[in-house]
Amino acid sequence: MSSIPPPTAQEDAPLKPPGFKEAFLFWLRLGFISFGGPTGQIALMHTELVEKRRWISESRFLHALNYCMLLPGPEAQQLATYVGWLLHRTWGGIVAGTLFVLPSALILWGLSVVYAMFGEVKWIAAVFNGLKPAVLAIVVGAVFRIGGRVLRNEVMWAMAGVAFVLIFGFHVPFPVIILSAGMFGFVGGRLYPTKFVVITGHGSNKGITSVIGDEDAVPNHAKRSWTRALKVSTVCLTLWWSPVLLMGLWLGFDHLLVKQGLFFSKAAMVTFGGAYAVLPYVSQQAVENYGWVTNGQMLDGLGLAETTPGPLIMVLQFVGFLGGWRNPQPFSPMETATLGAFMTTWTTFLPCFLWIFLGAPHIEQLRGNRRLSAALSTITAAVVGVILNLAIWFGLHVLFPSGGPVNGFGVVVCCVALVGMVRWKWGILPVVFGAGGLGLIWNFLNAT
Repeated sequence: MSSIPPPTAQEDAPLKPPGFKEAFLFWLRLGFISFGGPTGQIALMHTELVEKRRWISESRFLHALNYCMLLPGPEAQQLATYVGWLLHRTWGGIVAGTLFVLPSALILWGLSVVYAMFGEVKWIAAVFNGLKPAVLAIVVGAVFRIGGRVLRNEVMWAMAGVAFVLIFGFHVPFPVIILSAGMFGFVGGRLYPTKFVVITGHGSNKGITSVIGDEDAVPNHAKRSWTRALKVSTVCLTLWWSPVLLMGLWLGFDHLLVKQGLFFSKAAMVTFGGAYAVLPYVSQQAVENYGWVTNGQMLDGLGLAETTPGPLIMVLQFVGFLGGWRNPQPFSPMETATLGAFMTTWTTFLPCFLWIFLGAPHIEQLRGNRRLSAALSTITAAVVGVILNLAIWFGLHVLFPSGGPVNGFGVVVCCVALVGMVRWKWGILPVVFGAGGLGLIWNFLNAT
């Protein structure tokens, strides 16, 4: 471990690697307080892991984050898995990744039950009338937030613009856009590094020592091994596909639960850019092709996911739940919906462990690689264009419901929420709950 003479009392404090129990309790607590979407969750982990507990240095943390942002799936949950794996091997990664998701899955299941049973109750509809424009503001805010981070020159602006035109005007699948951007950035980073490397994940930790420090050698369990890679692949792939195959053998391969397992497994492999980027794809398939939910229910599900801790991609569990509720045969609606929620969550998040356990040992050897940072930069720029497409899609459904006249109340709520988050740094949770409350008040005023 590096030994830099520390100038402060905090830096002089002796470092003790966390025990497994201590780490378990930390990841459990994090699962219940990780509100705010991926940006808030990553900021929270940075504060706790880098600054407060000093379990990992800033450069190691950012290097892991860069890799997770290149992967399909929720980067915050994968980052927790990565850090847990570095600290306590495979079981540390399993605990960290599972506890990051489990509280959210249980809470959202309960909210889904209430929604399915009482969704037509007027006060619930009123709450969602306020939630939907707030969700639109959150999506628009994501465009500004991520764009401000990566759109620093004409190349990155062009990448965002091309991505938007391709997905909005020509309906090019977003995985094709993201993978093409990554390859373009990888080559561009070699030819014009000053234009392509705008996101870096390497730097000093300001002289503060950490349990996993900048200069530490790669731990033994993080070294590359073909034997270990084969074992990880076999175990993860078996766990991933077992529920799908068992349901197919039991209920037939045309059953809803099997279709959900196959669809969300495919989505798990192409969800580059997080929940905002994948929602147009999921919405199109779940609404138009399968009929599991309606456009309005997709927006309602996103609003519910915003009010719970954990990854925003948990909205997919809501889709799986409602799909089972609407197509219950041969079980009761509650039974099929619960199985649908489980199948969706399992096939969405199980692959995340495979990406980390299989790829992280190789990524640990690539700390400081500029071409990897260039690929990340161009992917992030393309994601800005994809999210802008999603913002327009949401806006049409929220501000012009059913193709009718403009929703004045929605415009006001959306504008206030957006200005508050951008200018006064309002948190997502106060915005969501505040908008829901305004929906109730608006409904009451209109009813009197």
